[in-house]
Amino acid sequence: MSSSSPTASQQAGGRRVGPPARRLLGLLGIFALMLASCGLGPGATPSAIQLTVTEGFGAKGVGLRGLPKARGQETVMSLLMRNYKVNTRYGGGFVQSIDGHSGGTSAGDPVDWFYYVNGVEAKMGAADTNVHPGDHIWWDLHDWSQTDDVPAVVGSFPEPFLHGIAGKRLPVRVECTEVGGEACNTVVARLRAAGVPAAIAAIGPGDEPSTLRVLVGVWPAVRGTPATQAIERGPRASGVYARLPEGGQTLTLLDDHGRATRTLAAGAGLVAATRYAEGAPEWVVTGTSTVGVSRAARAFSQAALRNHFALAIEPSGRALPVPSP
Repeated sequence: MSSSSPTASQQAGGRRVGPPARRLLGLLGIFALMLASCGLGPGATPSAIQLTVTEGFGAKGVGLRGLPKARGQETVMSLLMRNYKVNTRYGGGFVQSIDGHSGGTSAGDPVDWFYYVNGVEAKMGAADTNVHPGDHIWWDLHDWSQTDDVPAVVGSFPEPFLHGIAGKRLPVRVECTEVGGEACNTVVARLRAAGVPAAIAAIGPGDEPSTLRVLVGVWPAVRGTPATQAIERGPRASGVYARLPEGGQTLTLLDDHGRATRTLAAGAGLVAATRYAEGAPEWVVTGTSTVGVSRAARAFSQAALRNHFALAIEPSGRALPVPSP
């Protein structure tokens, strides 16, 4: 897919967009441009919303500081256009640049804008996605040569646990290899401190697609679902730029080109999120040992996770963004 085509998360939830769909997106985009200056009708202005714009997988902020301006019922597109200078393509349906930061190519690799609502990759175009109270909208400009499908990220914590998906709050369950252990208790405490009434259980089969699960334990114990097993196959399968082998003795960090930058051994931890099919996102707080899991659990906080797609913890305790620079 060339960089001149709409990217999956902006336009069609992971499906390639052909010419007929582009014409339809263009018509929808015209309406989005017309409505962006005034909101979408008489609906109440969504409260307590956040708008984050970054580049390089969250490495660098772009523009706005503080609370965004909103008026009336907003879409993701109208909210962005109200607060930033936006250039679009395909009749307004595709974001090309934000405050002069433009998609295209970088060193021969495709770079484009993607957006996430409460840490979950978009399933519809920005002009078709309404903003709900409490939503955290995050746009990021990044290289998608490895994958144009990053289904979930951790950098909007405490979302999606607090306000859910598409305005619907979902049940949250923390599943631990050691219920009552230090790592389990830390994760539960952080969620409850954020106002999330999380349940606690031992790790189970994961057959409840509408439940947000946080799996806490060493990698061999948490890798039992299709979503988590995809992490072993790298970003093209899971959207997570790290790999753990089945045995979980090492954690290899990847850069945005999928190249290994370092391999961590005993005592390393990882906080990451992914998603399988249409199920709710699954988060993992894991590590190469129980010590690594505890380190990852201590990083399970808004301050540590902010604007990271995933976060690794070295045996020394130092936090590393994932993808790794």
